[in-house]
Amino acid sequence: MKRKILEYLICPACLPEENPLRLGHSQSSGGEISDGVLQCGGCKQAYPIKSGVAALVADHARLSGEGLRYEAPELLSAYLWSHYADLFKDPEATGAYSEWAGQISPAAGAALDAGCAVGRFCFEMSLKCDLVIGVDLSETFISMARQIMEQRKLNFRLKQEGRIHSEKAFVLPAQWDSNKVEFIVADAGALPFRSGAFNCVASLNLIDKIPHPLEHLGEASRIARPNEAQLLISDPFSWSEAVCAPDRWLGGAPDGRFAGAGIDNIARVLSDDNRSGTPAWRIVRRGAVWWKIRNHRNHFELIRSLFVKAER
Repeated sequence: MKRKILEYLICPACLPEENPLRLGHSQSSGGEISDGVLQCGGCKQAYPIKSGVAALVADHARLSGEGLRYEAPELLSAYLWSHYADLFKDPEATGAYSEWAGQISPAAGAALDAGCAVGRFCFEMSLKCDLVIGVDLSETFISMARQIMEQRKLNFRLKQEGRIHSEKAFVLPAQWDSNKVEFIVADAGALPFRSGAFNCVASLNLIDKIPHPLEHLGEASRIARPNEAQLLISDPFSWSEAVCAPDRWLGGAPDGRFAGAGIDNIARVLSDDNRSGTPAWRIVRRGAVWWKIRNHRNHFELIRSLFVKAER
């Protein structure tokens, strides 16, 4: 973990109170902390750093529950393809992550990618901001993203069919600055960052995959600056009762508070959101990005992810 992100961190277990985390015993080299403990001075909860990966999740049951869905090797292969297939010239690759990054204007300060998976958007954003932090509940995804960050290349096994795999490799473009990027394990519904810390917050294909989507929107708004901030929310809105109770969906319902389409409800929530005392968001752009998940060479999922870009 990069030492420079310590100033951004707070204890997620203490929210809405914001208690900073202090580094306890640790092993480090230069600006990198390889192993150690982050301690809350309020509730005294300790968060481990192991092999460079900080796990800042207040409810450890989430790591073995919701996060466990994304630890399977086959899913890792699918997401690596989705994020990086264009770098090894796969003809089926999309330019989705470049399109999402294209919605963000360059600005001084830090950016957060909530639900970063294996990290592609963070590397794209290194061209736009001074620091980019990616968070995900999957330890497998975060460990892989950090490996790519450190080595700037990857050889991995890509599923072809059944137990048949091929070897793929890619190298990060020279212009993507790994020194500006960090990845940590964290819960999108209880982000371990101080209020107003980020000039840009992105949440890509996450809202419909978490049990408390409205809490996540509130957290995204809390950690963004009160002014001169950007917010990008994009999602296909594939609501599922297996992930989230229907009464918590932000769309896909014929009646109730969030009746209608999810993208319309999110735009409305953002425009009305001044619960934290900060200004509401102004919707500046809406659109869609097509992206793919590859399960094996004969099975692709083509997904339309609707987005809103907001500023305040």
